[in-house]
Amino acid sequence: MKHFFISTDTSLNSHSPPLKMSTTTAPCGDSVSTFQTPTLDTESHELLHSISEHGGYAYVSMAAMAAAGDFCAAEAAREMAWEQLHSGPWHSVLPVWRDAYSMACLHVAKHHYENGEFEKSLRVLDMGIIMGGTLLGKDLHYAVGKVSEKARSVRVSEGRCEDLENSENRLVDQEFDVSKVFQLLPVKSLTSKIVVKRSALSLEGFLKDHYLSGSPVIISDCMAHWPAKMKWNNIDYLQRVAGDRTVPVEVGKNYLCAEWKQELITFSEFLQRIRSNGCSPGGPTYLAQHPLFDQINELRRDILIPDYCFTGGGELRSLNAWFGPAGTVTPLHHDPHHNILAQVVGKKYIRLYSASFSEELFPYPDTMLCNSSQVDLDDIDERKFPKVQDLEFVDCILEEGEMLYIPPKWWHYVRSLTTSCSVSFWWSEGESSDA
Repeated sequence: MKHFFISTDTSLNSHSPPLKMSTTTAPCGDSVSTFQTPTLDTESHELLHSISEHGGYAYVSMAAMAAAGDFCAAEAAREMAWEQLHSGPWHSVLPVWRDAYSMACLHVAKHHYENGEFEKSLRVLDMGIIMGGTLLGKDLHYAVGKVSEKARSVRVSEGRCEDLENSENRLVDQEFDVSKVFQLLPVKSLTSKIVVKRSALSLEGFLKDHYLSGSPVIISDCMAHWPAKMKWNNIDYLQRVAGDRTVPVEVGKNYLCAEWKQELITFSEFLQRIRSNGCSPGGPTYLAQHPLFDQINELRRDILIPDYCFTGGGELRSLNAWFGPAGTVTPLHHDPHHNILAQVVGKKYIRLYSASFSEELFPYPDTMLCNSSQVDLDDIDERKFPKVQDLEFVDCILEEGEMLYIPPKWWHYVRSLTTSCSVSFWWSEGESSDA
């Protein structure tokens, strides 16, 4: 949908105070061994050599001291790499500096882990995963597993383990006021063509009736076996598996607004903002289009890739999470790949326009936003866009347990009607596909 880099807001700057987090420490007398970093051990010499070739002599000096256990040097190296990450547009950042940032994060996280500061260690590791390169990815994920396991054992020993089976702490209530919803939707919503809905649609039927013809469809009854269907509506479960993890979120009406920004916060703080009905300073907080399942393995195990995503002989391009309160809006835009949007918790309103209406929907001329429409469906400027109201569209309310297939280049607008958890699966056509 969009490609933005997290800003250098003071809340993200290494000079500013860290986000408020309770620090879990090891019980007295509980020795904590360090976690292993086999890739770093093997690749560090070559990586440091590459960093030197790109002028990072000071970083190399600090990294050497960090490897010997100097925490201050590790923090200094991380700050040097962070500055390089923010030296220009994200696409122009040299990959070696992203790997350098991952390396420094591993050194800093080791120090916190050895001191029993597990939540601090997790935050640093997540920063390495989110902002770092791919070279040390396995080490980062392995370390996250070790630190998370240790943090959980501490919670158990301190009697802070939740009884999830008996928990009624729900993320979304089942009550839904339809009359209020209609007041929030764009003009003419749910008055024209509704997206066709198919129950237990066969792969052959999907290929023939929707994939090849480029026709949207809602597929029901295909997510009943997902663990996420029950688990993700339990706040205590989400807190347990992801509460200490750091995630990037969007704050503001939507990404086309001037006041929109991105922040890095813990998932626990994100859940608190959702429970406050999105009334956080600056507007609603939305975890949007983030590869959360690459970051948090426990949540990845709660979902399954739909078989439909293998239609056309292509491959899965991205698997992203969309978590947010009622009222979050993704403006009218299109994406380059086949897309199945799976609604796990809550409800969403979705409007779709055919790819053939691209000219009439006035894409932004700016390269970064060329897949977004200048038309604000929530407040259409009829003087600038007099014919938009007459364009044909299909729409729907996507219910829990349903999947929506959105063909490539189809324009779509999305509004959360309740607190909502969704998963999008993008896949491409195979080179030999007849589609």
